[in-house]
Amino acid sequence: MAQNIKIEVVTPEKAVVSEDAQIVMAPGILGEFGVLSGHTPFLTTLKVGAVKFVDAQGTDRYVFVSGGFAEALPDRVTILAESAERRRDIDLERAKAALERAEKRLADDRAKAEIDYLRARLALERALQRIRMLSNVQ
Repeated sequence: MAQNIKIEVVTPEKAVVSEDAQIVMAPGILGEFGVLSGHTPFLTTLKVGAVKFVDAQGTDRYVFVSGGFAEALPDRVTILAESAERRRDIDLERAKAALERAEKRLADDRAKAEIDYLRARLALERALQRIRMLSNVQ
């Protein structure tokens, strides 16, 4: 039987996850990556998306992250995220409302001069990823 690794997901405000896992998969800036016990150490930037891990009992778990960094070591994965929330804590209606607001901001030509375009694009991506996480995972 393979050894478990420790996954820790932390934000500036709180520790979101601190558990044992069989495998951790995360959205690296160059593509999704997976880490098992004994993995070669590395450090990478994360993009907005879902971190998936299989807990020690074999259950799939999901955490939304809006960017940050991941450090993989042979016995642990530490994720330092700008913000993070477990799948069960995501409010679908709130995510849909955020998506609608971002789409309106980006579609309004008058507002483009007044808003930070990059900020609106990031808000749109965060909302889309939250909705996808809830829609695609049973």
